[in-house]
Amino acid sequence: MSDTAVTPSTETFDQFGLAPDILKAIVEQGYTTPTPIQAQAIPVVLSGRDVMGAAQTGTGKTASFSLPIIQRLLQHASTSASPARHPVRALILTPTRELADQVAANVHAYAKHTALRSAVVFGGVDMNPQSEQLRRGVEILIATPGRLLDHVQQKTANLGQVQMLVLDEADRMLDMGFLPDLQRILNLLPKERQTLLFSATFSGEIKKLAATYLRNPQTIEVARSNSTATNVTQTVYEVAEGDKTGAVVQLIRERGLKQVIVFCNSKIGASRLARSLERDGVVATAIHGDRTQNERMQALDAFKRGEIEALVATDVAARGLDIVELPAVINFDLPFNAEDYVHRIGRTGRAGASGDALSLCSPNERKQLADIEKLIKRPLDVQRLTVDVPVRHHHEERSPRREREGREGREERGSGRRRASSGSGAGGSSFERPHHHRQAPVDDFFSKPYEPSPSSRKADEVADVPVNKVASKQPLAALLGGFGMPVRKSTSS
Repeated sequence: MSDTAVTPSTETFDQFGLAPDILKAIVEQGYTTPTPIQAQAIPVVLSGRDVMGAAQTGTGKTASFSLPIIQRLLQHASTSASPARHPVRALILTPTRELADQVAANVHAYAKHTALRSAVVFGGVDMNPQSEQLRRGVEILIATPGRLLDHVQQKTANLGQVQMLVLDEADRMLDMGFLPDLQRILNLLPKERQTLLFSATFSGEIKKLAATYLRNPQTIEVARSNSTATNVTQTVYEVAEGDKTGAVVQLIRERGLKQVIVFCNSKIGASRLARSLERDGVVATAIHGDRTQNERMQALDAFKRGEIEALVATDVAARGLDIVELPAVINFDLPFNAEDYVHRIGRTGRAGASGDALSLCSPNERKQLADIEKLIKRPLDVQRLTVDVPVRHHHEERSPRREREGREGREERGSGRRRASSGSGAGGSSFERPHHHRQAPVDDFFSKPYEPSPSSRKADEVADVPVNKVASKQPLAALLGGFGMPVRKSTSS
């Protein structure tokens, strides 16, 4: 049976009893005061108890489990070069490559003054460098489930001495279908271990998973489950489906956003939107599962450096992007899963900063909006947005305009309205353009009377020769293949 921790707030990291090497790294990262989830979770994790931690995205969950893990593993730290002295003792599983890379960066920063080794493995890149690092030995391994099982199969990763397991964003792993992989990995771990489960949302499936694999966990909730940060201003704009691209451009320009993440539901939609934003003068790129890991990391690094204004992403990026002082996020599509909304808008307003969450809602997305409001248990501010449709240029793709016209035509047919067949613009679509009928060029040759050419005259003269004369010059044998063969002369008797 689980209970809820009621640990008093701690003002500094010194009061946790962390080692001086860890405190030095924390100071170098610029942290002085622990967040509520860190203040409550760190003492419980240090005690060795299983934990279910729920906190809003961006409140420091990574430090709440990585700092006590490093502290507990210091007794096993060794400067020996032998791989046997550096077995995997702590395993941190994440659903996405971006999140794994982010957690690995934090762990490396916190443990850089210690002798502990850490490594990260995920798919989409070559396995050989990862295998070489694992063969040298690491105490803390951050991994995505699929790539970890690849290393287990290749016998480059041994999980037989794991003492601590962390399931970070476990609800997302279940949504992505990682449950069979999780079960295989959990079966490879020792039964006697400490298990930590951290997430921003707790669904029924997560609670069932915790009841199966956690032993008497202590539940830590620093805020109401599935709630959103109070320092993020949430606004929903009602727009037509065909006006969404123009709405994104308009919001970016009106608000002067130099850094914004735009979320789409599909990979194709993300790529198409990035191209459209580029044509409208917004420096943008897309990041999704179809791009290679190197391409995704390059796009993310360029976005962090400020070289890209709009990073168009699918939900694969909602759990792993940590951008310092990101001013806003835009939901181009409302997510099908309401819990993804919490994680999307959690990319802004991190570490106590303020941020804006702007969502576009078309008439066919009202059910998804209702599901989001039901999840966060509060109504959202819905406003009407008048979109100034930009002038389309001749070099732009015409498919989005045709799609809009097709949708408008279907809506008009459904409501019984017909467009006027006259040339007046009354009742016409704002996206329609007048048709300019170009007259085909006329060649004077076709308007002149027929005159036979010299070659045709010669052919006619040949045709006028009597048939018997032609037959005498061309024997019938020529037609039967005998033309040109020697002719046998008949002899008279």
